[in-house]
Amino acid sequence: MAKNSEPKQIKVVARAPFKLYFEGPALSLSARNAIGKFDVLPGHADFFSMIEPGEVYIEPVEGDPVSFQVANGIVTVRGDEVMLFANM
Repeated sequence: MAKNSEPKQIKVVARAPFKLYFEGPALSLSARNAIGKFDVLPGHADFFSMIEPGEVYIEPVEGDPVSFQVANGIVTVRGDEVMLFANM
């Protein structure tokens, strides 16, 4: 029985009003909300949350990790698609 060697991934778009931080396939996204730090991984339940000030960290499928600071924001997860709107 052959196994799929490709890692599962999520599609991430992380942007601010005038800046695109990241768009593409990723292994994970980490941020902080009022409850604490959270991670979004492939297969995550649908989710909506306000983002607290701090670092957002994205682990892309290819290339170096992306991290940036936000003052506030909103994140939504639907299926394996993640939309993060920062500094609104």
